[in-house]
Amino acid sequence: MKIAVLGLGIIGSAWAKNLMADGHEVRCWNRTPKEFPNFYKSIQEAIEGAEAIFIIVADPPAVAGVLDQIEGKLGRGQLVLQSSTISARWTREFAGRVVKTGAEFLEAPFTGSKLAAEARKTVYYLGGEEALIAKARPILEPIASAIFHIGPLGSASSLKLAMNLNIAGVGQALSESLELCRKAGISDEIYFAALSKNAARSGMSDLKEPKLRKKDYSPQFSLKHMAKDLRLSLETAEELGVELTQTRNLKVKIYDKGLEAGWGNDDFIGLIRLMEEG
Repeated sequence: MKIAVLGLGIIGSAWAKNLMADGHEVRCWNRTPKEFPNFYKSIQEAIEGAEAIFIIVADPPAVAGVLDQIEGKLGRGQLVLQSSTISARWTREFAGRVVKTGAEFLEAPFTGSKLAAEARKTVYYLGGEEALIAKARPILEPIASAIFHIGPLGSASSLKLAMNLNIAGVGQALSESLELCRKAGISDEIYFAALSKNAARSGMSDLKEPKLRKKDYSPQFSLKHMAKDLRLSLETAEELGVELTQTRNLKVKIYDKGLEAGWGNDDFIGLIRLMEEG
């Protein structure tokens, strides 16, 4: 198929390479030009004739900026897969803009970091009509480990934000328990050996163990993006009348401090440095 990938961050770059390897004709675009196969400086040229268009950018304003540029070029026969992590409210607004052009819109957030994207183990949460999901499956299945149809538009974005609340909370608990042991003179080797036999062991602890041991905070999931997701979660909770006390404290007392420290582009697990410095 002819596919456009708009946004060549950590995930978009991995998906684009895998889609190319699958034999698709892939055109790539990024707000900041970069050296990348089949890169187009013009976003309008990148989407011309594309049957599927992935949008994988940072936040709602970035998605709006993409649509501002491509709306006039969208039309029938094109399927927009919106994979940026945004909220249900923004999803419905952007879907309305796309559908007015005659193109189709599929809500397609995902879970899985850089390693999962490269290894074709992305898990997709899809919101929208079953017919559109069937149309997208031939593209998504080869680069995914699972595909879930969550429900109508907006439901997939809400689930994605909920999953990220879990990730942020588990990551913070992991960091705090590790730092407690370090201060008590317990080695990382003993800590992680004990954790491996404990009910608290998780996919998160397995993924972040090497980074915590080496103090390697290169991004798999950047702090700035997780902070954005916490903010969107709080906005969504307010709309739904739900109080997320722990999330609010995590965002204001920890994530905002990490951003102020200049760590926005680092992996969110690097927030452990706030305790080390304290």
